[in-house]
Amino acid sequence: MRRATEMWPFRPTARYAATLAEALRTETIGGVVMLAATGAALVWANVDLAGYTALRETRIGPEWLHLDMELFRWAQNGLLTIFFFVAGLEVKEEFVHGELAHLRKAALPIVASLSGMVVPAVVYVLVSWGAQDAGRGWAIPTATDIAFALAVLAVTASAMPAALRAFLLTCAVVDDLGAITIIALFYTEHLDVAALLGGAVLIGAYGYLQRRHVTALWLLLPLAVGAWYLVELSGVHATVAGVALGLLTRVRPAGEERRSPSEAADHHLRPVSAGLAVPVFAFLSAGVKLDGSSLGAIFSDRVVLGVVTGLVLGKFLGVFGGAWLSVRLGLARLSEELHWRDMAAVSLLAGIGFTVSLLIGNLAYSADQERVEAITVGILAASLVASVLAAVLLHIRVRKRRIAQDDV
Repeated sequence: MRRATEMWPFRPTARYAATLAEALRTETIGGVVMLAATGAALVWANVDLAGYTALRETRIGPEWLHLDMELFRWAQNGLLTIFFFVAGLEVKEEFVHGELAHLRKAALPIVASLSGMVVPAVVYVLVSWGAQDAGRGWAIPTATDIAFALAVLAVTASAMPAALRAFLLTCAVVDDLGAITIIALFYTEHLDVAALLGGAVLIGAYGYLQRRHVTALWLLLPLAVGAWYLVELSGVHATVAGVALGLLTRVRPAGEERRSPSEAADHHLRPVSAGLAVPVFAFLSAGVKLDGSSLGAIFSDRVVLGVVTGLVLGKFLGVFGGAWLSVRLGLARLSEELHWRDMAAVSLLAGIGFTVSLLIGNLAYSADQERVEAITVGILAASLVASVLAAVLLHIRVRKRRIAQDDV
């Protein structure tokens, strides 16, 4: 095994620097919009819960296509597919042009992210052991909300090295891929094999056309929508189709193309994802009654306590411990720009679960609305605690860096 000092340091590539900066700016705005949507949902639910619930459960869509769904389900299964399609594009870009294209450089965020999914699940199981239906919620604290986390990082620590942002972004990419895999494998209650095979055929046709350099939107868009529809009918969560399509989208320009289909799709859909899809989902998911009973469930309901502990403590231990272990074993090297205290702060940021945690929580306990509401409060509380703790530590790190620079 080679010594850690001989390995490549983890830092963003020159080619990827501009894309990274643009992603950070966009995700920051998206995080602010999502936070505003969450606040609006909480206000409405606590002023007029009946009205909020009526809107959330309003059914629209053609019944003959089996798409007569509540607005909440349209947001969960429809709009979030756009979010996961963009996530799929990010994963593909990272594998081709980003940190994941170099295994040695990718070792640090990959090990940290995988550990940051396993440890929170273990913490959740230990805390919730013996509680009713606790087993269904183990995956809730495994997710990280990249928009929210990057928003906190940008607001509190814009002066931190780019390597820290690159680490967080790459961790989130791996985390998104892991989350969608968990959803596909563990939260599919019924399966229509014929519909799933039909969806796979359409996804394969989309990928084939991408390889043949076909860019005709009139052909690709119906294939994508058809794939989403069939996967939705199959019982597998429709967001899986979004990630699959994103991963199959071509990331290298061909011929006289000025930009790749992936870049074009990202350019057009990222604002839709950050400004519409995620905020609407947050608005229709986060509206819960905040009273003594719901807040008390954080400490009295072991499932909720497991979610909170998993996000705040488990994510920190997993991400920080995974990063430290990968360096300790010589698999990776910490960038010279960073200190382990910087890694501790960003590991706390990983405890902001929100979007995907809310999605998994709703999938896990769809038949128990009271439990869903309690878990939602827990996710909100955990995300708030993680963001405040991380913001404080990041502020201290920024101040110490400035003092050190002034002394030089």
